[in-house]
Amino acid sequence: MKTHILQLIIFTLVLIWSAYQPHDYPTWWLEVFPALLGLILLVFTYSRFRFSQLMYWVVLIHAVILLIGGHYTYAEEPVFNYLRGVFGWSRNNYDKLGHFFQGFSPAIIASELLWRLRIVRYRGWVIFLSGCVCMTISAIYELFEWLVAILSNQEAVTFLGTQGDVWDTQKDMLWCLIGCSTMLIYLYFSKGHLRRPSR
Repeated sequence: MKTHILQLIIFTLVLIWSAYQPHDYPTWWLEVFPALLGLILLVFTYSRFRFSQLMYWVVLIHAVILLIGGHYTYAEEPVFNYLRGVFGWSRNNYDKLGHFFQGFSPAIIASELLWRLRIVRYRGWVIFLSGCVCMTISAIYELFEWLVAILSNQEAVTFLGTQGDVWDTQKDMLWCLIGCSTMLIYLYFSKGHLRRPSR
């Protein structure tokens, strides 16, 4: 319980910082909405279903990435702007970190739900279906970005963060795949994580 309180405090402090004079509030709302929705869902399901401590930490890190991206925008995040100069990148790659976690985080959520609720009996199927869930989320998010771009015209440029890359959508989904594969490989070979709950 104390660990979860600490996690809530960290989330709240970063949220307050993120909401203070962000790049622009429309983009901020679009970027932080998934983190706020995730918080609400985890709080309301906490008494009925407890995820692992690892899952809560992974989701917190993902939320912090979203809150930072919402404050600065993904194209202007300062640490990755600095790294852009150091490594000679043609663009700010902070969004790649975000899309990595777009796969890394849902992978552990989906696998724990499928396994501990006994929706799937075999670990291999848990891994496969969790990967499918992650890639579905990624595809839906890209379609959502496209819808926002259509509805708001040029105002969505900051939210999309393509930075002139015509293959940005495909690369975003690739990074999601890398993220979910990384987590699922760990979960598959972990001896203790995907254990059946006691009856």
